[in-house]
Amino acid sequence: VTFAGGVVGVKIFWANILPPALTAWGTGSGLATLPVNLEAAKKIGIPEDIREIVVNLGASAHSDGSALAAVLKMAMLFGIFGMPFSGLETIAAVVAVALLCGTVISGIPSGGMIGELLIITIFGFPIEAMPIITMLGTLVDPPATMVNVVGDTTSGMLTARLMNGPKWMD
Repeated sequence: VTFAGGVVGVKIFWANILPPALTAWGTGSGLATLPVNLEAAKKIGIPEDIREIVVNLGASAHSDGSALAAVLKMAMLFGIFGMPFSGLETIAAVVAVALLCGTVISGIPSGGMIGELLIITIFGFPIEAMPIITMLGTLVDPPATMVNVVGDTTSGMLTARLMNGPKWMD
């Protein structure tokens, strides 16, 4: 946000991001938060052509919070069940599953549950892992959705700066 809009951009961002952040936390869905996030992007001053593409696309494709939450869930399960969380194959599989969870599942309300089933299935965790990973999901999915939504607005600001130059907020 600082790179996109400087000190003024940071102030405007924080003055407008709370409604989408809280809506994302409460609904657990970036898509359900989309109208509120588009309104915040408008108030921030992101041009219409940019916000209508970047924020909409981000609601379904930009899910860094969901990917990070998936990695956290996998790391916890590997530790709990005494499986080695090292090696090129394991790390590649974790990254692939995290990306899959972050892009495919993130737009679905409570889609983390589908990702959790995917994690258990791919890595061969016992069925006893389900309540553990569900509890973890309940704890990390709301803040992960909030990170996704806030990141969509930030991406819109960065795109506006790249497309319209450093003085895009003027």
